[in-house]
Amino acid sequence: MAELLLELLSEEIPARMQARAREDLARLLGGALGEAGLEFKAIRTFATPRRLVAVVDGLPSRSPDMREERKGPRVDAPEVALKGFLKSAGLTSIEQAEKRDDKKGAYYLATIEKPGRATEEVVATIVPEIVRNFPWPKSMRWGEGKLRWVRPLHSILCLFNGKVVPFDIDGIKSGKETHGHRFMAPEPFNVTGFEDYRQKLHKAKVILDGDERARIIRDAAQAMAKHEKLTLVEDEGLLAENAGLTEWPVVLIGSFDEDFLSVPPEVLTTSMKAHQKCFSLRKKAGDLANRFILVANLKAADGGKAIVAGSERVIRARLADAKFFFDQDRNVSLEIWVPRLKEIVFHEKLGSQYDRIQRSRMLAREIAPLVGARADDAERVAMLAKADLVSSMVGEFPELQGVMGRYYALEQEEDPEVADAIAAHYKPVGPSDDVPRDPVAIAIALADKLDVLVGFWAIDEKPTGSKDPYALRRAALGIIRIVLENDLKIGLIDIFDAEARRVDNTFANLPRKSSTIGHESVAWGRRKVRQNSLDLLNFFADRLKVHLKDQGARHDLVDAVFALGGDDLLMIVKRVEALGKFLETEDGANLLTGTKRAINILRIEEKKDGVSYDQAPDRNLLKRIEEKALAEAVDQVEKAAAAAIAREDFEAAMAEMAKLRAPVDAFFDSVTVNTQEPGLRENRLRLLNRIRATTLTVADFSKIEG
Repeated sequence: MAELLLELLSEEIPARMQARAREDLARLLGGALGEAGLEFKAIRTFATPRRLVAVVDGLPSRSPDMREERKGPRVDAPEVALKGFLKSAGLTSIEQAEKRDDKKGAYYLATIEKPGRATEEVVATIVPEIVRNFPWPKSMRWGEGKLRWVRPLHSILCLFNGKVVPFDIDGIKSGKETHGHRFMAPEPFNVTGFEDYRQKLHKAKVILDGDERARIIRDAAQAMAKHEKLTLVEDEGLLAENAGLTEWPVVLIGSFDEDFLSVPPEVLTTSMKAHQKCFSLRKKAGDLANRFILVANLKAADGGKAIVAGSERVIRARLADAKFFFDQDRNVSLEIWVPRLKEIVFHEKLGSQYDRIQRSRMLAREIAPLVGARADDAERVAMLAKADLVSSMVGEFPELQGVMGRYYALEQEEDPEVADAIAAHYKPVGPSDDVPRDPVAIAIALADKLDVLVGFWAIDEKPTGSKDPYALRRAALGIIRIVLENDLKIGLIDIFDAEARRVDNTFANLPRKSSTIGHESVAWGRRKVRQNSLDLLNFFADRLKVHLKDQGARHDLVDAVFALGGDDLLMIVKRVEALGKFLETEDGANLLTGTKRAINILRIEEKKDGVSYDQAPDRNLLKRIEEKALAEAVDQVEKAAAAAIAREDFEAAMAEMAKLRAPVDAFFDSVTVNTQEPGLRENRLRLLNRIRATTLTVADFSKIEG
């Protein structure tokens, strides 16, 4: 078994593209080797700012001989079909194919034999193809060549079993030579294999492993902060970016004028991160310090003094801009900015940001009493929440929207609860982000996200497959988390309907820009509001299944509970939890088996007879003890379970269901449903329907797997 080493050395690869490039290289190279019949033990990929690397372990010296039988058309097939078969099978005459027979008649069969090839030949074929068609998000051509790569490609190192695999890509010949660090060790050197390559790269001031570079940066930054009696502001994204910007990371520390600390810390942190990729530092008390950590890509002769000085100059200028924006913005009231939101188009069919807040403020008022908030406060937040979008600061740093609105609201002496809600209404922005906890913030966060979802559903701009350009899945998941993590009882359907009508009113009043944006282009229309709301509820069901699955719950239980038609997410989840616990018991598992048996018999017999056995059974026709016991049990359990559901005691409802286990088992053990007596058969099918109807009190058991 041998090793394949591939290095593609180029100009700087953007840090944001490196992780995906590694994944794509592993996928494409591994897939191509597999299609050629070359099995391998493992494939590892690496990326630095200048190189994309793959090493494949455990490759054979040759691909195996391959023999494939390809079934062709019928012997009496048209000439066109026969020619297509010959071409795909690589045959020159139909006589080269074999005739076979099956139940449908005679057909042609081609036996294709492909001799194995030396692994070097296979690699020399597949690597150029991978390079020419590599899926970079953005690529470029340079010079007079036709090759496209993320940045100009300089050299290709390709070794199999220590020997060069020869090929040429747009004039770039493969070889065994590479280069080290651009500045500290630019001289070329030859390698014989991966371990030799890795060691020589390290001597040439290149750390190949991105995770190792990240560990070096983190450890050095934390140690430097500790030495200065400060704390590093952790940022995994910034850490990964710095690891992707450096081949030999060197951590340094700089400072800025204390006067800038009058600017909100989020602004300082964001500015230093965006413009210089620098980490912020905090004092022990938690306040931001006037120091920062930067990561250089070389070990300078002066110990990094010039690099630090250069970063300090840039940061000083950027922070001066930020301070100017902040000072200018806080001279203006948020209320003055609100009318300017008319100039910001949210979507041509959904109006401006100003139109959005007119809808959201009404929705926030409706939601407020459901979450324990004052309606006036919720409406006030809704009116001001988007105002900072027209501020200079948010124009420079869009990621600070909401954050700056809070600061400006406090400057104009808004109620702190209102100010905090302005910042929190975008939450949660990701799976690791916390949800709003204050009632006012909850009300506006829900209103904001619900308006987005209802609006895009109204204009039929729903997520499709992997495409979700408006992040509607994230909005729905945010609502689910807010509701569940705050234990909120909220019915969604009526909220959907009311907001859909507000969206319709907005659209009806929008100016017509073209004939394709008339009122008739709204997909749902006023008469289809409820159907659209039900469709959106199904979308929530799918998101809830994903959310619960991540927490270990079963998606089929969500389907079983949603099938009952509820729209209260908290109650649905509590039912799912109680149902899951019930099915883990012996009574639950056996009752599920018996109920599904009853449902299957009913489905078959109702389809065969063309009738529905949903009438109450005739008690005079209950002949056997087991029938009578089951009829009595389902009557008692149905009433008791319904009462437990009404008081939202789902575990008690499941406990009542457990009482059906014994009579259901006894019925199926002793009673023949499809008896020869028509009256008895019909009555027993009606009794099976009572089992189905009773279990529907808690869930649709037909949708539960197992």
